[in-house]
Amino acid sequence: MQGSVSDQTQINIESASESHDSHGHHEHPDFRIFGLIVFLVAEGMIFLGLFIAYLAFRSMAPEWPPAGTPKLELMLPGINTVILLGSSLVIHQADTAIKKNDVKGLQLWFGLTALMGIIFLGGQLYEYSHLEFGLRTNLFASTFYVLTGFHGLHVTVGVLLILSVLWRSMKGEHYGTNNHFGVEAAEIYWHFVDVIWVILFILLYLL
Repeated sequence: MQGSVSDQTQINIESASESHDSHGHHEHPDFRIFGLIVFLVAEGMIFLGLFIAYLAFRSMAPEWPPAGTPKLELMLPGINTVILLGSSLVIHQADTAIKKNDVKGLQLWFGLTALMGIIFLGGQLYEYSHLEFGLRTNLFASTFYVLTGFHGLHVTVGVLLILSVLWRSMKGEHYGTNNHFGVEAAEIYWHFVDVIWVILFILLYLL
């Protein structure tokens, strides 16, 4: 009889604990992705302001780029664009892998994404070193360096974020089917960086 009462008490305690956990889950939902999106919207507004300033300068200038400005080459930035867009497909494979609890797949795809990001940055630095105008040459040159440099900073942050997630994935069971916020956050941020670059490429190199 005493054993039966003890067992029933234990069952009641466990049920109460589960009920409390369930209630706590609903009472404190995970807003981390929402917070990240709000942050990216704020960053997007900064870029939007820069885009509007660039278009305003362009519309008011009698000639754009100003006379004497060396023409930008398309081959290297075009290759960089393909690399960055391709990296978006690659990083999505990492997200798909971890949702299947495939940590090795996550590490492979994140490693490739980081490598592609580093190649992009290397290409951008190579382009800077071979440009025939400097930051103070004229208004076009100044806006070119500000826009591409600010974007390059975001790519650098993205690569560091990806490498951070990759390093943390080395710890046993840190990421898995039910725990992959870091992976999702890195992917969303990386897609944001890619979209911004497409807009920059069109504004600076094609228009």
